[in-house]
Amino acid sequence: MTTPTNTDIQQSSSTEEVYYGDDAIRTLAWNAHIRQRPGMYIGKLGDGSASDDGIYVLLKEVLDNAIDEFMMGYGKLIKVDVTPVTVTVRDYGRGIPLASLVDASAKMNTGAKYDSAVFKKSVGLNGVGIKAVNALSVDFIIESVRDGLKRRAVFTGGDLVEATDPFPTDEPNGTFVQFTPDNTLFRDYRFREEHIVPLLKNYTFLNTGLTIEFNGKKYFSRGGLLDLLKDYMTNEPLYPIIHLKGDDIEIAITHANQYGEEYYSFVNGQHTTQGGTHLTAFKESVSRTFKDYFGRASLEYSDIRNGIVCAVSIKVEEPVFESQTKTKLGSREVGPNGPTVAKFIGDFVKRELDNYLHRNLDVADVILKKVLESERERRAMAGVTKKAREQAKKISLHNKKLLDCRVHLTDARVPEEKRMASSIFITEGDSAAGSITKIRNVETQAVFSLRGKPKNTYGKTKKMVYENEEFNLLQAALNIEESIDNLRYNKVIIATDADVDGMHIRMLLLTFFLQFYPDLVKAGHVYILQTPLFRVRNKKTSKRSGKIKKGAPDDETYYCYTDAERITAINNLGTNAEITRFKGLGEISPEEFRGFIGENMRADRVSMHKEDGVAELLRFYMGKNSIERQNFIIDNLVIEDDSQIS
Repeated sequence: MTTPTNTDIQQSSSTEEVYYGDDAIRTLAWNAHIRQRPGMYIGKLGDGSASDDGIYVLLKEVLDNAIDEFMMGYGKLIKVDVTPVTVTVRDYGRGIPLASLVDASAKMNTGAKYDSAVFKKSVGLNGVGIKAVNALSVDFIIESVRDGLKRRAVFTGGDLVEATDPFPTDEPNGTFVQFTPDNTLFRDYRFREEHIVPLLKNYTFLNTGLTIEFNGKKYFSRGGLLDLLKDYMTNEPLYPIIHLKGDDIEIAITHANQYGEEYYSFVNGQHTTQGGTHLTAFKESVSRTFKDYFGRASLEYSDIRNGIVCAVSIKVEEPVFESQTKTKLGSREVGPNGPTVAKFIGDFVKRELDNYLHRNLDVADVILKKVLESERERRAMAGVTKKAREQAKKISLHNKKLLDCRVHLTDARVPEEKRMASSIFITEGDSAAGSITKIRNVETQAVFSLRGKPKNTYGKTKKMVYENEEFNLLQAALNIEESIDNLRYNKVIIATDADVDGMHIRMLLLTFFLQFYPDLVKAGHVYILQTPLFRVRNKKTSKRSGKIKKGAPDDETYYCYTDAERITAINNLGTNAEITRFKGLGEISPEEFRGFIGENMRADRVSMHKEDGVAELLRFYMGKNSIERQNFIIDNLVIEDDSQIS
């Protein structure tokens, strides 16, 4: 064996020499590092159109500090005022110690939450949160009032602009924070009320006695998780919600006439949307307790949990989350000297839920009836399910129906930000799938191609899913047959044509998800892809450049998603305007499509709210009441003027 020389070791395989010396080593300022790597601190940036966009993480970081004060017994009111671009939060807790105001806002790893005696069961323990808000804001103002004295500090991009000495005030104790996210980072962002209100409601459900005033409207809860389930359930419960509370734990349980499982889990007031050790333990202990109570060995946990709707909230010391955005609990113990999370939850559920069932025999009878119905359906589907699984293997899913991506939501070894970017487009026909396939991001974007119109699943049992090839393969592609916990893609995007047939297919797919996987919708995984209805461009410029043949965009091309946008574009271009109406995704060239499924993709999340009356909507639009729908169409008919469309 030949020993390599220094020259051999230092030789690069690259022909281009890159300088690497002492002056190449850099130390970034705390705020520069946050601004350069924001994903490490707040996940994705976004523009505010999705509930997990970064601007809402910033809001949450500020609110968490106010909530921690309430949890420690200080300040029953939090005022939140939000404009499209600026947030103001005023709490009435103890206020930040005045001498430490600047350090607490702008010095990393600085805060009171390292001391568990001060913030015993807090969410924010890393001394990072409010600093990230500061660094990522073009304007950041923080004020603290303590015992008749007030101090104020002003920052921009994390750099201190002004810091006053303490001065007398008549204001009550507490902290004031106002911030405007940096538009160069959060491009074209806007705070949206539909994403803020659920966040604030959750805080009140989890902190009974707390009032949050949002833009003048007050939110308050007396019933805790009982109120949460009443507010979030879209179907009526089959029996009164079981609501149990103990030291550092609260649970609410019921069943509804629906498929799937629906859970809301929280740790120290933090909504753990991806669950974690506490939710896993809760599911196991609830299933085991019901099964032991009913004393039926034939029951499977899937029978017990079919149609279940639950919420669980626990408080632990020094919680460990799997990311800075705190959406999944990783803690194994409830505290340094406490039991495991599994034992803590398991003991409580076994004792309290079992006692409840023995005291409320009428409720227990309703639950058993629901569970036995699920068992009968599972047994009836056993043969069909086995045959469907075998068929899915024979068809070779990955070659015929699904063009998969490389990163999936379940890939634990992949960074969270990349896993959350995983998506699947459900398209109609080969032409639409072809356009997306040619320019998709193969790392994170998969494509599933439907063949024709799927069946209407309204009012059907899950047996139909296995007997229908399209739906059977779709649920296999998504990997949701057993549980949505196994979902392979964060976003399930319905991408159909903007014509009558496309809208019908969209409705059929939505019916499928709402009928059999409502939990997938409620968890925020289902989206509708919005593609432009019109292309308006300067025909003279396009003809000179040759782009009219290639279909590539230019500076005088407008993609319009509404009639209003079309009219604006026509007015901008005048008599040179050439208007094309896109009636199918296959008509949009791959190059044009690149902009529609990339960073600027418009995808509307499908949401379910109690006030939507989803059951009635499905009955009306997808039921067998053809005459009723026909009259509705006649009464609401709008004739479109296509005279200007080529």
